[in-house]
Amino acid sequence: MDEKLTEISSLGEFGLIDRITKEFTNRNVTTLKSVGDDAAVIACPEDEEIVVTTDMLVEGVHFDLTYVPLKHLGYKSAIVNFSDIYAMGGQPRQITVSLAISSRFAVEHIEQLYQGIKTACDIYGVDLVGGDTTASRSGLVISVTCIGAVKKGKAIYRDGAKDTDLICVSGDLGAAYMGLQLLEREKAASAGRKDFVPQFGGKEYIVERQLKPEARRDVVAMLEEAGIHPTSMMDVSDGLSSELLHICHDSHTGCRVYEDRIPIDYQTAVMAEELGMNLVTAALNGGEDYELLFTVPLTDHDRVEKLKGIKIIGHITKEDMGCALVTRDGTEMTLKAQGFTHY
Repeated sequence: MDEKLTEISSLGEFGLIDRITKEFTNRNVTTLKSVGDDAAVIACPEDEEIVVTTDMLVEGVHFDLTYVPLKHLGYKSAIVNFSDIYAMGGQPRQITVSLAISSRFAVEHIEQLYQGIKTACDIYGVDLVGGDTTASRSGLVISVTCIGAVKKGKAIYRDGAKDTDLICVSGDLGAAYMGLQLLEREKAASAGRKDFVPQFGGKEYIVERQLKPEARRDVVAMLEEAGIHPTSMMDVSDGLSSELLHICHDSHTGCRVYEDRIPIDYQTAVMAEELGMNLVTAALNGGEDYELLFTVPLTDHDRVEKLKGIKIIGHITKEDMGCALVTRDGTEMTLKAQGFTHY
């Protein structure tokens, strides 16, 4: 190990926490007390409701440090939580970060991770208010809890979709999954080669979508500005098919999604062709896009069509019609969740 690196044991738990959190500052008036006490204290205005979400990222399951820089990992671990808050129509305000760290990591490695977390907090206006660190015998585990707020009565759930509602999605789909496939391909090609240079030329977009995703707060703001209140909404973390089936199950509806309306980036299509993978399958089931999937009443059609970067991809049906993908030739195929599963 490089002599310049500092063993975590030389600082102790509280010394490590002081070092990795010293650059964080608070931005939200609701943050009354953050890092440095037994617990954080957060104010709750009378006209708001609290929204809370937690995500855990486990080395070897959710990320591979062979090709994931620690700073990017820190950024992503915060973003995936912010995304859940935005998917409820809320605004993220505070996070806590807990780590289980194996002995192969030095203080400087954890600082890199927290640089990414801080960058995400700076960009999205979120305060770090607490967390925990402990030892791990197997690898790195990151658990982030995000606290947000939404105006009373304005939270958007999964169970509000109605028959004839339009199904909409932001951005494009499948890019993060194709980025992962590219990273895995280059990792395999690099085995045993010290001089290996990965080939990412012309595919920077899909690599960034995997390593440095963004939460779509702009979409939430755009919908609010347009006076559109979705009847249901989720972020696309486990794949479009999976999220749509969640909405339909909870809303007791069916759906029809049209293959030719699914938004796909050019680099995603090129990568799928290179790897001999089905492009639509990747877009439906890839996951980790963190785009927003939402439904709106049919009466909002004209307003939604004017929104930049939003695509109407189908409509909600009655429950007994089931959930289906309508192919380019008009064939209906039963929609199945084939994306990431946690067990």
